[in-house]
Amino acid sequence: MIKVGIIGVGTVGSSVVKILQKNKDIITARAGKEIMPVLGVVQNLDKDRGLNIPLSSNVDDILNDNTIDIVVELMGGVDDAFRVVKKALLKGKAVVTANKAMLAYHRYELQKSANKHAIGFEASVAGGIPIIKALREGLSANHIESIKGIMNGTCNYMLTKMMSDGVEFDAILDEAQKLGYAEADPSFDIGGFDAAHKLLILASIAYGIDAKPEDILIEGIEKINSEDVFFANEFGYNIKLLTIAKKSGDSVELRVHPALINKKEMLAKVDGVMNGVSVVGDCVGETMYYGPGAGGDATASSVVADLIDIVRNGNNSPMLGFKKILENDVLKLKNRDEIFTKYYIRLEVEDRIGVLSKISNILGDENISINSFLQKQSIDKKFATLLFSTHQCFEKDIQNAIAKIKECDFIKQNPAMIRIEE
Repeated sequence: MIKVGIIGVGTVGSSVVKILQKNKDIITARAGKEIMPVLGVVQNLDKDRGLNIPLSSNVDDILNDNTIDIVVELMGGVDDAFRVVKKALLKGKAVVTANKAMLAYHRYELQKSANKHAIGFEASVAGGIPIIKALREGLSANHIESIKGIMNGTCNYMLTKMMSDGVEFDAILDEAQKLGYAEADPSFDIGGFDAAHKLLILASIAYGIDAKPEDILIEGIEKINSEDVFFANEFGYNIKLLTIAKKSGDSVELRVHPALINKKEMLAKVDGVMNGVSVVGDCVGETMYYGPGAGGDATASSVVADLIDIVRNGNNSPMLGFKKILENDVLKLKNRDEIFTKYYIRLEVEDRIGVLSKISNILGDENISINSFLQKQSIDKKFATLLFSTHQCFEKDIQNAIAKIKECDFIKQNPAMIRIEE
């Protein structure tokens, strides 16, 4: 029998306990041994969780119990969780975690600390989708050329409703909070940080690259409005919060931001709270992964899968997918100024002669050519909304152009920009 202690018995932790007990027979058959939850740690012992395992408020009750074989960390946070996981490993216990924020900062330190003890973290990325196992094992024969993902259900739900129903950002955020899809403080989700943490974990497995959230481009969906939705629908795009990793030569670009993607693309069809990840390998081509990215049962399913894998296989697989460094192929993080793609720009301007000419000149000076253009008149006819898309250009050039346009006396509001991924 394998004994499991669970630190953090909230929605996911409770589901883990219930799955282990409800599906005990098939889990035992697949693992070869019974996996039994024997102790949970919670902050509030007075809350009734409807579980029939002992509960404690002291983490050390699990860490110092030599009969507990595997620690499941679901407490959340970064540094405290890291200390708990590291201590569990030093105590000779295997660990399963769903903590993407902690892994975004400490995954390489944990890999060193693990030594001969397994760390499972499938549940940290895209909930119930087995994307980590796919990258680490199923696609291990491939150089990964790119990863593109929709990995935040909150943003995807909001953008889906904005695109399909024309709902404004503030209204759909309020609805998402009432439905429980968005937190009371939604900034972690709508600001792109949650998705960025997941991207960094996948990038480590795909490329062996050690980057922190502060190192990469992260933008949220807060500035998207009905004009952007109008342009997207007019030209056959959907707007998605996209996580992107692309390998080019000896560098990898990592970025998270809203993007216009063609409605015909598979990722464009991932709607509501669902997640989707596209991975392109040099041998296999494109593979696509789709499913629930959050929720107690979906995330717990991945946690239990890691428990089964650890019991069945021990620590035979390297945590981040590499048993040795590729000495002659060390990849570096691409500078964000070198991003090369198409762009969409929204401008609110005074409706007077010469404005469009000045904007065109600024774009031309920065080596940017216009691909498509729409103009929408305001009700009072004093102002106009200009909507552009560009041909491919460098990020540094579009940023320089926007900075120059922002200083013009005819600009009513700060310019807005969304990248186009094709």
